[in-house]
Amino acid sequence: MNDQPVILIPARLASTRLPRKPLADIAGLPMIVQVWHRAMEADCGRVVVAAAETEIVDAVISAGGEAVLTDPDLPSGSDRIHQALELIDADGAHRRIVNLQGDLPTLDPSLIQRVLDVLGDNDMSTLVAEIVEAGERDDPNVVKAIVSLQTATSGHALYFTRATAPTGDGPLYHHIGIYAYQRAALADFVSRPPSVLEQRERLEQLRALEAGMRIGVACVDTVPVGVDTPQDLELANRIMTGHSGPKGS
Repeated sequence: MNDQPVILIPARLASTRLPRKPLADIAGLPMIVQVWHRAMEADCGRVVVAAAETEIVDAVISAGGEAVLTDPDLPSGSDRIHQALELIDADGAHRRIVNLQGDLPTLDPSLIQRVLDVLGDNDMSTLVAEIVEAGERDDPNVVKAIVSLQTATSGHALYFTRATAPTGDGPLYHHIGIYAYQRAALADFVSRPPSVLEQRERLEQLRALEAGMRIGVACVDTVPVGVDTPQDLELANRIMTGHSGPKGS
């Protein structure tokens, strides 16, 4: 077995709000290449883009990266990384898998190590950050994580919701969509149909909680900009202007 994790980045061109999103230019490079750079900078293990189209594969390979073509009809990023994992590591050598969304070009690379640190013997792990902007508290596009903290910065997830929760005094936590999985847990997760709460909240991670999986959580102090709209793209471009590539590139 190989204790080194593999970081998988799912990407597809079929985005409704920002067409051909993975290939959108950010600071002179396709967005998916910028995300690959951030993953390489983390220096945590092998990095592979799980692409739905050959154009994405070609862009990553042209930048010196590794990419694999997956079925374009797969229903989710989790299904895409699972198929990619079976293609690149059929023998099951890698035991820990990171699912890094392909629309986080401003990601602090250290967050990848943080999500691996909190995986431990949990089935999965993810990240949260305390909400500091008042407008995010009631914004349904900001997913809230309800967490039980065992220390000041780590614990486990109880629920995820688009509602403003929990009630009462105390912090609310913004969920950051980066996950680490035990390999067996990922296989179990994608084998299950969408759950009732998953479909109601439109949050895939609820499938894991309804199945009884334990999700470790680390609380961090930085939230990467997710690029879903032309406005997000403009913001990411401003942030990324002048950002260097991976070490040694």
